[in-house]
Amino acid sequence: MHQTDHGPIVEAPARRPAPPTGLSPSRAGDFLTCPLLYRLRVIDKLPEPPSSAATRGTLVHAVLERLFDSPAAERTPERALGLLRPQWERLLGERPELAGLFAGGEGGGEPDGAALTRWLADAEKLIGQWFRLEDPTRLHPVERELYVETALESGLLLRGYIDRVDVAPTGEVRLVDYKTGRAPSRDFEGKAMFQMKFYALVVWRWKGVIPKRLQLVYLGGGGDVVSYDPDEADLRAVERKLTALWETISQAVATGEFPATRNRLCDWCDHKASCPEFGGTTPPYPLPLTGPPAGAVPAARAADTPRTDPADPAAPAPQGSDEHPSKES
Repeated sequence: MHQTDHGPIVEAPARRPAPPTGLSPSRAGDFLTCPLLYRLRVIDKLPEPPSSAATRGTLVHAVLERLFDSPAAERTPERALGLLRPQWERLLGERPELAGLFAGGEGGGEPDGAALTRWLADAEKLIGQWFRLEDPTRLHPVERELYVETALESGLLLRGYIDRVDVAPTGEVRLVDYKTGRAPSRDFEGKAMFQMKFYALVVWRWKGVIPKRLQLVYLGGGGDVVSYDPDEADLRAVERKLTALWETISQAVATGEFPATRNRLCDWCDHKASCPEFGGTTPPYPLPLTGPPAGAVPAARAADTPRTDPADPAAPAPQGSDEHPSKES
């Protein structure tokens, strides 16, 4: 309580964050990997600097999306590589802070042309790898970068972006996601497919159709395509898991208990200064009565999220959130 010339003023009460209303694959992966990471990203909304790897993933995804604007016969490697610079300029226009990734010179403010050239060359290699894995002249996506959302009977809202949706002439649906990281080992394929089962559940509950195939296209390393054909039992199991996870997250929001969990992704975490596992100090909880309500996953993409899903063991350095745009995973 503060005292003024006009009498005592009661301090504004702290705000208990509202229970979460929605989940995306990345946010679910955050909590499963480290509950404190979920809190710092979703509730505290601590900023995370962009990374060159995540930004490269975003750029490659943009090129592959735009390539399908061209007629099938014109979807060539040359056409794709011709899109690289324009898409980088577009991305830079939307997020000028990305220029800092390649800052050089004595003052640190001039673009380092050599670093940018090497970075774009790495993106070119990933695009070239894609042409060795898929033939875009034979693909006819019905949707690209499709935002999907549905509410389960429990009230949990599921949402996310699917890179590509293919529909065969006979009606079978295939969901495809590009990954600019390397493919996981066989022991971790199940965790890597979690994101795609999440999307399949959303499509099933939204459209009443169970996708015939889920496909992850890995452009890193030697390149690989990992596929899985789900059935109703698979998706019901995913629904039960997500419902239980949502209840756990809601309980954590109510109690403020978000334990830190050491894991292999800690090396790339931007929040060590807020993590007790690394001698950091976690921000006070609950939050002061300022800013927008916390707890809900944003419905639209933020300069979000790098779409690096911690549920994917092959993901390199995770950054940001997942509602998109950065997609190094």
